Amino acid sequence: MEPDDDALREVARAPPQQRRGISYSQPLSRDVASARRATVRNHSLDDEHILPASHSLSYTHHDPSAGVPAGYHPPLPPHNHHHPSGSYSAANARRSAGGASEGSMTLERAMSEYGGGHGTLPEFVGGGGGKGIFRVPLRAAMHPGRPPPLEVRPHPLRETQAGSFLRSLAAEPQRRQLWAGAESGIRVWALDEVFAGWGAGARRGDEGSAPFREGVPAPPALCIAVDRANRLLWTGHKDGRIRSWRMDLDAAATAPAPPAAGAGDGGGSCHGGGCNAPVFREALTWQAYGRTPVLSMVVTSYGEIWSGSEGGVIKAWPYDAIAKSLSLSPEERHMAALLVERAYIDLRNHCTVGNVCSLPASDVKYMLADHSRAKVWTVTSMTFALWDARTRELLKVFGMDGQVESAKLETPVMPEQPMEEEVKVKPSKKDKSQGSLNFFQKSRNALIGAADAVRRVATKGTFVEDNRRTGAVAQVMDGTIWSGCTNGSIIQWDGNGNRVQEFQHHTSSVQCIKALGERVWVGYASGMIQVMDAEGNILAGWTGHSCPVIRMAIVGSYIYTLAHHGGIRGWPLTSPGPLDDIIRTELSNRELSYTRMEKINIMVGSWNVAQGKASAESLRSWLGSVSSDVGLVVVGLQEVEMGAGFLAISAAKETVGLEGSANGQWWIDNIGKALDEGTSFHRVGSRQLAALLIAAWARKSLKPYVGEVDAAAVPCGLGRAIGNKGGVGLRIRVYDRKMCFVSNHFAAHLEAVSRRNADFDHIYRTMAFNKPHGSTASATSVQLHRTVNVSGNQVEEVRPDLAEADMVVFLGDFNYRLHGITYDEARDMVSQRSFDWLREKDQLRAEMKAGKVFQGMREGLIKFPPTYKFQKHQPGLGGYDSGEKKRIPAWCDRVLYRDSRSVSVAECSLECPVVASITSYVACMDVTESDHKPVRCTFSIDIARVDELIRRQEYGEIIESNEKVRSLLQEACFVPDTTVSTGEITLENQENIVFRITNNCETSKAAFEIQCEGQSTKKEHGSKSELLPRASFGFPLWLEVQPAVGLIKPGETVEITVHHEDFYTQEEFVDGIPQNWWCEDTRDKEAILRINITGSSSTETKTHTINVRHRCPVSSAPPAIINQPAAVAPPSNVLSNEAPSKRSSKKSQSNHRQQQQQDYAQFGSSDVHDLCRMRCP
Repeated sequence: MEPDDDALREVARAPPQQRRGISYSQPLSRDVASARRATVRNHSLDDEHILPASHSLSYTHHDPSAGVPAGYHPPLPPHNHHHPSGSYSAANARRSAGGASEGSMTLERAMSEYGGGHGTLPEFVGGGGGKGIFRVPLRAAMHPGRPPPLEVRPHPLRETQAGSFLRSLAAEPQRRQLWAGAESGIRVWALDEVFAGWGAGARRGDEGSAPFREGVPAPPALCIAVDRANRLLWTGHKDGRIRSWRMDLDAAATAPAPPAAGAGDGGGSCHGGGCNAPVFREALTWQAYGRTPVLSMVVTSYGEIWSGSEGGVIKAWPYDAIAKSLSLSPEERHMAALLVERAYIDLRNHCTVGNVCSLPASDVKYMLADHSRAKVWTVTSMTFALWDARTRELLKVFGMDGQVESAKLETPVMPEQPMEEEVKVKPSKKDKSQGSLNFFQKSRNALIGAADAVRRVATKGTFVEDNRRTGAVAQVMDGTIWSGCTNGSIIQWDGNGNRVQEFQHHTSSVQCIKALGERVWVGYASGMIQVMDAEGNILAGWTGHSCPVIRMAIVGSYIYTLAHHGGIRGWPLTSPGPLDDIIRTELSNRELSYTRMEKINIMVGSWNVAQGKASAESLRSWLGSVSSDVGLVVVGLQEVEMGAGFLAISAAKETVGLEGSANGQWWIDNIGKALDEGTSFHRVGSRQLAALLIAAWARKSLKPYVGEVDAAAVPCGLGRAIGNKGGVGLRIRVYDRKMCFVSNHFAAHLEAVSRRNADFDHIYRTMAFNKPHGSTASATSVQLHRTVNVSGNQVEEVRPDLAEADMVVFLGDFNYRLHGITYDEARDMVSQRSFDWLREKDQLRAEMKAGKVFQGMREGLIKFPPTYKFQKHQPGLGGYDSGEKKRIPAWCDRVLYRDSRSVSVAECSLECPVVASITSYVACMDVTESDHKPVRCTFSIDIARVDELIRRQEYGEIIESNEKVRSLLQEACFVPDTTVSTGEITLENQENIVFRITNNCETSKAAFEIQCEGQSTKKEHGSKSELLPRASFGFPLWLEVQPAVGLIKPGETVEITVHHEDFYTQEEFVDGIPQNWWCEDTRDKEAILRINITGSSSTETKTHTINVRHRCPVSSAPPAIINQPAAVAPPSNVLSNEAPSKRSSKKSQSNHRQQQQQDYAQFGSSDVHDLCRMRCP
């Protein structure tokens, strides 16, 4: 049925908004094209890998110039079994070699019995393939364009990660632990066991992962901080709580968790990785925020925990309260939590004077502890705040341009309306009637708004307002601070918040930054990983993941990267280098051991339903009769619903992310019934664009191997905006391979050949997949900034998503007609079944042969009558249109495909991972509900995939057995030789003490980090108390060491300044309000400084220690305390021989604070602080 084009012109020309998604397939470097065979591969999977043994990293891309000639070619015969899916190892996939190999069968053999060697059909291959965007993506056992990674956790299926996606990553190098914060809590990998397997009972989706342990279920963990001193991991959660987890997992373990509902039937999961793996519980937890999440967290140089949340709220948690809570018994857990909860310091209120505050009321997304200068950076999307970690004083607030932000009047923030309350509000009858009357007006407004948005994008660039937001922040070992932006640029700051330089090496959004020694690693939203030096010069780069790299962590000689999809990979810190070449070669030589061959049958059906509905009998005839032999069913429909009004409303709904119609849902439901949905099949995805619909069902037994469905739609109707013509697609991950299915409807009429060609080209180039409508994992800012530069223009020419798939199937009403033939001649040829003669008149075949459309794609030999145009409800070939127009019969409805073969015939391997053959290509001529006949095509597909567990074990064996690899890893653990000028520091008269660290190495820089191993108290009889470290080996409040982090050039020396105070003022806070002040004498305190020296290619450390003590004895008379509150017993660590310290009640303390503000109103905040310190000389 042809639509009324005149009616369509009344529709406003507003194209729907294009939603760019993430491309999950892995493009390989084209430089291995010369290593691939230009002719048919005659070797089996037992042959040696074709990559050269010394293949090294390369970043160039080569485009083969040789195209694929058009014509019929024999497919690779399938294996002799007929199950919907099957699996077998590469070792059992050997072909018998009698004379010529099976892969090089002759055309005569393949064409016997309609060309169907072993039950398959010969195929016509279009010209123009193998060039540009129409070349097949190059695959290999080992990616030649990047270092060979250690797959700690292979990319899991998205459907298996619901509620358990990983979102943060941290490492503890000494214990060799890798921690990850998940939406379901926390998990940890012991890297000494990374090459082991689960055995039985692995969690669904983590079958290939290295074994891990998991904590008790908890709300999503959004941020992580490592506390090596207390052997704790601190996590901030979406429910506003801060939790700690002991690194000694055996001590923290509880009983095994019961399996989740449905475990054991393939549809559930086991908690804690393995079904019998014990889980561990948190050590200390408290409610940090009442209604908002903990977005960021850091442990400062003085051992305090600072946390940030929504609305610019920042809280500091004094370590004394934390230490006291940690010392309580498990039975006192509630008391411990309450003690910490009430001890917080509200830093936003702390720096607000007269209702004026310099801090923006924006979410505090990132925090950074500048250990070099004992400062803290709190970062929102657009601003930075710099704090003194010791005094908690706000030093500076500035923007991304470096300009200082002015103070602003604080405005009260209204509480958010709960979502549940909004849902409960029911409209009145009057509102309902007005809503129905105004719907068309709203649709018109949506169309106009969409057109305006498109114009703005075309003139000003995409999402320009977001391109200068901060996406990551980190400290480099030379003491500078790096912040990454969503436009790909990196800003370098000094320790005082002054801009040093800005540089850009990539156009994608910066997601994470990590530094060690003189190297810096940067992860981008495009999946790119770059290595730079401390000055910002790029050293190397490679595509590490197929989606954003969101977090990094360093342990030993590896940097581990967490991808947005949840996969974790480890990369040698020396990459790229000789170590990569050796491991790549060794793994390539062992390809056979980790190659697994799978087999699946897929049925694809297409039907132009002409706005009608089909009977159950027709659906069974079309699909149900053969569905028992297939594992995946994909159905495409055209003209589900037409008419100018419907198309206009559909275009409006697309602009706001809505899709579907009642007719479309009817078809999905009834096709599901024909396939026995719920018992034999489950629906994996669907997409509707106005009149176009595509849906897919997978057999339940394939559920662990089929999923991660992304959808896309490209309108080709009036003005490329209306969905009466165009394409809708699904991208499905099947056995770790990406397969794309696109249902199309091209331009009509006999003479519109060029328009049809243009429709295909437009769909192929612009179809961009993202999550289906309604998915919780919809497009995010991470996805929107993949290839946008500063001006908002796309500058990277990326291959289309369809070009990067391992298999692409185009189906639908392509509308190509028979040319050079009359209606009567066509009817006569059809009645005589002279299809060979009719095929010579096929427009599509002629255009494909000329390489003008469907370049390099394949179609099975057509042996059925033309499927268009018929009179409805007229059975048999006599039902062809005999009306006034007498449309010439034509094969409008077709199914074409492209797999991984770059040549006509190839064996399935990791280099050619998807090889398909057509076993059936028919039209259902007995179905009469439309003027088109439905067609179906059945594929037999061989898929080669990697067994990640076996490959990881092979990786471990190479590291253990290869002497050259062991030697290179040993060299990577090199730590430069250094000396420290003293082993003991004596403090006297509050003078600055200077000691020196010298790098004796003449070739490498040395990185140093100074920590405090702990402090002790000298008792009256001369003994010392136990050495007590603060969190993360922070300094005591009376001691300052600067710089505490830095790089020392070869042969040079750096000076470190140590300053102390004999007395300092302590404050005690309750519910964010200071309650008690007292002066503490520190002259009985001693500390041990630990100087850790590292190189740039390992976390291996050499340590120096310095004892710090006072020369002067404790004073017999303490200094006077001015304006001391009412008398309350002092804490035990206050001078024992001084007069009783005064503490106040809340009321007296409030009066005291008011009096103090009046006394010091003429001074700035820093002046007041200095005056307070003068009270205790």
